[in-house]
Amino acid sequence: MPTLRDIRKRLKAIQSTKKITAAMKMVAAAKLRKVQDRMLNFRPYASRMQMVLSDLAKVSERESHPLLFLRPRKTVEVLVVTSDKGLCGAFNTNILRMASNYISTLKKDGIEVSYNVVGRKARDYFRRRNVPMRKQWIGLSGRITYTHAQEIAKDIIENYVNETFDEVVIIYNEFKSLISQKVTSLKLLPLGSIEDEGGEREPALTADFLYEPSRAVIFERLLPKYVEIQIYRALLESSAAEEASRMTAMENATKNCSELIKKVTLLANKVRQASITKDLMDIVGGVEALKE
Repeated sequence: MPTLRDIRKRLKAIQSTKKITAAMKMVAAAKLRKVQDRMLNFRPYASRMQMVLSDLAKVSERESHPLLFLRPRKTVEVLVVTSDKGLCGAFNTNILRMASNYISTLKKDGIEVSYNVVGRKARDYFRRRNVPMRKQWIGLSGRITYTHAQEIAKDIIENYVNETFDEVVIIYNEFKSLISQKVTSLKLLPLGSIEDEGGEREPALTADFLYEPSRAVIFERLLPKYVEIQIYRALLESSAAEEASRMTAMENATKNCSELIKKVTLLANKVRQASITKDLMDIVGGVEALKE
């Protein structure tokens, strides 16, 4: 049985850990409030733009803009969005598991995969498996701006136009609630039909439009903007989901520390009681020996 001194050291360490996890929970909650407001305000705009451009793409000639071209599916770029830090439960594990399954499916179909990652966790995951990554974006967690989305979009658009790959899919965690996040995959390019979660959406427009100043000018401005907006939305969704997952993980860790403190305190009381009983027995034995 451990000594009372060892148990007290362990108890002190657990209490210190509880203070750390409680503080991390509060920090995650404060960050979540900020990024959640940005994400919820931006989500309707991104969804509506996705829907409108999808309808435009349906009634337009695919040759009207390079981002609408439908090429044979030989190479697929997979953009995996994770966090830079851990201590956020199964947040990164779920994304990386889905990404691995999706990539395995592509390879079975004979499709070449190009890797593009956001976050240290994804980079380290593929690096440990000796997977070459075309591009890495590190250090974005907690300080996401629209400029970051523009940089990523610019790189993807340039390589798609230059036919480095034929399709772009982004995998990220979509924020649902404080205790629920959904791993989502979105085909970013080429722009096609969009469906909602239930597999249905508003009826697509079948008539063509009058374009002012011209179809080419509108597509030239809107399509790159669409890519930026969808990437920015994915980054915001992932950031909100990360902080929510971290807050939940730290809350559970704090509760576990509290339960462990009770168990260790009970053990310490038993050891102390046993020590006192032993001392009393020694005293009684000594008294009896003197009587004899």
